[in-house]
Amino acid sequence: MRDEIFKEREDMLEDLIVRNEFYVPMKTKEIAILLNVPKEERYLLQEVLDSLVSQGRIGLTKKGKYIKAENVALIGTFTMTNRGFGFVTIEGREDDIFIKSSDTLNAFHMDKVKLVITSEKKGDRHAEGKIVAIVEHGITKLVGTYQKSKNFGFVVPDNNKISVDLFIPKEYSNGAVEGSKVVASIINYGKPGKSPEGRVTEVIGHINDPGTDIMSVIRAYDLPMEFPEELKKELKNIPDYVDEKDKAGRVDLRGLKTVTIDGEDAKDLDDAITLSKEGDIYKLGVHIADVSHYVTEGSALDKEALKRGTSVYLVDRVIPMIPHKLSNGICSLNQGEDRLALSCLMDIDSKGNVVGHRICETLINVDRRMSYTSVKKIILDKDEEETKKYADFVDMFFLMEECASLLRKKRFSRGSIDFDFPESKIELDAKGHPTKISPYERTTANKIIEDFMLIANETVAEDFFWQELPFLYRTHENPDPERIMKLSTFINNFGHSLRVSEEMHPKEIQKLLAKIEGSEEEILISRLTLRSMKKARYTTECIGHFGLAAKYYCHFTSPIRRYPDLQIHRIIKENLHGGLDKKRIDHYDRILGEVAIQTSNTERRADEAERDTDKIKMCEYMQDHIGEVYEGVISGVTSWGIYVELPNTIEGMVSLNNMNGYYIYDENHYEMVEQTTNKTYKLGQKVSVVVIATDKLLKNIDFKFLEDCYEDEIKR
Repeated sequence: MRDEIFKEREDMLEDLIVRNEFYVPMKTKEIAILLNVPKEERYLLQEVLDSLVSQGRIGLTKKGKYIKAENVALIGTFTMTNRGFGFVTIEGREDDIFIKSSDTLNAFHMDKVKLVITSEKKGDRHAEGKIVAIVEHGITKLVGTYQKSKNFGFVVPDNNKISVDLFIPKEYSNGAVEGSKVVASIINYGKPGKSPEGRVTEVIGHINDPGTDIMSVIRAYDLPMEFPEELKKELKNIPDYVDEKDKAGRVDLRGLKTVTIDGEDAKDLDDAITLSKEGDIYKLGVHIADVSHYVTEGSALDKEALKRGTSVYLVDRVIPMIPHKLSNGICSLNQGEDRLALSCLMDIDSKGNVVGHRICETLINVDRRMSYTSVKKIILDKDEEETKKYADFVDMFFLMEECASLLRKKRFSRGSIDFDFPESKIELDAKGHPTKISPYERTTANKIIEDFMLIANETVAEDFFWQELPFLYRTHENPDPERIMKLSTFINNFGHSLRVSEEMHPKEIQKLLAKIEGSEEEILISRLTLRSMKKARYTTECIGHFGLAAKYYCHFTSPIRRYPDLQIHRIIKENLHGGLDKKRIDHYDRILGEVAIQTSNTERRADEAERDTDKIKMCEYMQDHIGEVYEGVISGVTSWGIYVELPNTIEGMVSLNNMNGYYIYDENHYEMVEQTTNKTYKLGQKVSVVVIATDKLLKNIDFKFLEDCYEDEIKR
């Protein structure tokens, strides 16, 4: 009887929804009156309402009133997982919303969706939701491996977050064969029980062909390789050498001793340094290529640069933001060539304070193109041959070290955090096969240039903040208190503490990292601390940079490879020429928000593409080392396995299936514990592993703990 009444009330409410009666929010009592529900049955009506809310069929306002689901729906981006469920990310909301596989409405990876919250966040549990509409498909094509059947085929997506294969009718295979890497457009997105359908639009190459792997990543992230014809026409009007008329009106700094310091292979040199000392004051000049002189607002060059957002540095190539004629030519601060620059000239006292500065358009000429290796040999190794070779500049390099040391000391005294995790250096042969992988060496010279770029970025940001002009800032927000609280609880197990507050100061993190330096738990706690941080992004508000403990920060120093730098160069120059009237200020107020979003997104895209190509080459490299034993450190512990990082920066996983015993994941302590013997694996622990398999498609490297291996699995 109760079930019948429940069903009857549910049908009545459904009819109410269909008839659009929920045009105003109503409380339970108002709905009961509308439906003539007796008082003694209202508890059952409440159950029906709760059930419909949990299903996402109606919505519930913060004031406890029921309303049409779409009226309380949120808009966000759906991220699929290979296990069917997913998450929706909403702009401005801290936490993602968990979507059960039954509540996805068959949404595809990266779809823009409308959803309702069915249960709010509780402790570590995500808020849960139900997708009620698909607003826009985010992915219209994908890259994958073609698998052929007799009368049709499938494309298995390279992106392992996409949990479904794409059905390809025979007539739409475009000549693809078994094992072809292809680009396929999606014709329809399928429905529960039916695969999405598509057509092959490009055959990249066979999976075993050299270069196909990297080109597949390029296509997957839709990274533009060719520049459009309209842009190429504009390039013809750009000179190979600085025109004499363009030198007029600039501060001529060609008489100053000027150097660039970069990697040996660098071709786009966008920053140069001058340094001298007068009494106790260091006269530091950071001179940045004036790209905006040639890439003007609204031009084809500008539109393409904004679209790309950043140069992308893949393992075997660079996809530039602007064409090589600019990046390696007229805009590159090449030795012995007159170049246009935008300079930040700073006076720095003996405590590392900037006591005076000037930002101006300049004309420079680089005296020496130096490498990090050469400067390190001179400063650190005291190499006689290198010192003799650059005798005229040696004093300047030691002065650079002196000045940079003061800036670094000042920065660290205010709480700047330095996570010094090594980057990977991957060396390839002529066919693109990896021959060596090692940590990238960060030398004294690297740090000097980094210190000088940081202080220039800070100085420019502070200048424009106080002028109250539209600007683009580089923002790193304070960490989420819940994440920091979780970190604090964990490090208590090691006898360390962390003062947690809403307005947490970076010095607290810095103190923690200083305490654990050299300890057994250093790697463990450093990694967990880094994971507790938020990601930096571009904003129009000057919110500050938590990691650098900087109140004011922007990106000024790399306009050849980053659009935000190019954008603020325009604003700076316009301001120098007195052109920032109300009309132009309104213009920048109008466009900068979109520029911030676009450049933050393209930066993430570049990071992910770079990471994917690195993983592919690491898999390829380790394929040649199956059965070999390595010493490593546990870098991650999850419910499905243990990640181990080797000294050469390669990371692989020991799957739970490849561990002898019955292990349970203890998420509070980041440990894997064997239930019978109590044997424990934890973050930061040193272990010996054997390489047992690699998978370039999934970008996975499989390890096994040495103690769990059989003799025939180990290469002797």
